[in-house]
Parts: sequence; C-alpha cells; structure tokens
Amino acid sequence: MAHESTEPLRVLIADENERRLDEIASVVVELGHEVVSRLIEVSEVAAATKQDRPDVAVVGLGQEHAHALDLISEIVRQAACPVIADIDADDPEFVENAARRGIFASFKHGGRDEMRGAIDIALRRYAEFSRAQGALSRRALIEQAKGILMERHGITADAAFSRLRQHARNTNSTLNDVAEAVTLSYPLFRRPAAAPDAASGEEEQQ
Repeated sequence: MAHESTEPLRVLIADENERRLDEIASVVVELGHEVVSRLIEVSEVAAATKQDRPDVAVVGLGQEHAHALDLISEIVRQAACPVIADIDADDPEFVENAARRGIFASFKHGGRDEMRGAIDIALRRYAEFSRAQGALSRRALIEQAKGILMERHGITADAAFSRLRQHARNTNSTLNDVAEAVTLSYPLFRRPAAAPDAASGEEEQQ
C-alpha cells in the first residue's frame, strides 16, 4: 500500500541492541509514527509481521553485520512492506549487501530528517516496485490464458489475444479479469485422462 510519511505509519523496528532500539523508536515517535514491533531475534520476525502488519520496517546495524542482514532478509520475506537500514556510519559494503537482501533506502542513525527522507524514498520505491510486480503478474496471467485458448481451439497467439480482448469489450470487463476467468475455469473443461478399457483388460487376462 502507498503512504505519505506525513500520515501516521505502523513501524516495525529491529536491532540486536536494546539501546539502539530505544533510539530508533524515539525518532520514529518524534516523526509522528507508531512503533508496533521491537525485534532483536530473527526468529521473532514471522509472528510479529503477521500480527502487527507494519507499513514500514527499520533495521539497525549493530556490531554484527550478519545479524542485521539476516533480520533484513527475514523481514523482506515475511512482511509486505519496505525495509530501511539505519546505519551508524558510512558503510558501503553493508549497504550494498543490504540492497541485495531487499532494502529500499538507508539513513544515518539518529537523524530525524534523515529518517523522514528515507521513509519517503522507501515508500515511493516500494509503490513503484509493487506496480511493476503487478504488471508482471498480469502479463503472465494473460500469457497463460492465451496458451489455454491456443490449445483448446488450435489458434495462433494473436488470435487468442484477440478473443480475450473482444470478450473483455463485450462483457465490459478488463483483459486481466477475462484472463483470470479463463485460467480458473480451464480445469473444469479439461478432458480427463482416458481410463483403461476394463473389457479389453479382461480379455487379455483370459
């Protein structure tokens, strides 16, 4: 979902150090947001993200790079929200590794304006990412529906796409809705595999 940082956000924060968690939480609250989860262990991520459904997550970098990266990976895997890295000092290697794990922005620890800017950037990038993912999913669904029509009717890809588009126009539906209907209904109309001929089987046994 898309947000502006001026709206109150539900924020998950994670760090291996309790003191740093307090410092991150303090800045989050100063910006007018709500801290819904405070995590130290990677094993806590799944339950927290399922229960608290954060809008954004902030992961602090402590002494252990590996622990912070593991937190980032698990939050990216479990939570449908952008992840931001809170770092003490310039650390290009960590930022690069964190970007590979899925962060959308980073900022200098303790900076209120820096966190606000990072949240704005992360939310915009995440919205763009979500739109791109949605477009890819829709394209894949349409390609699947085209393949079904090609198989069922022995037609070309262009002809299958024309049928989908024409049906969408005739029913005042979106192309995506028609493609989804085709893929969902296809299993109902597939010809079942031919069962063995019982009679011929008996003849072979005689």
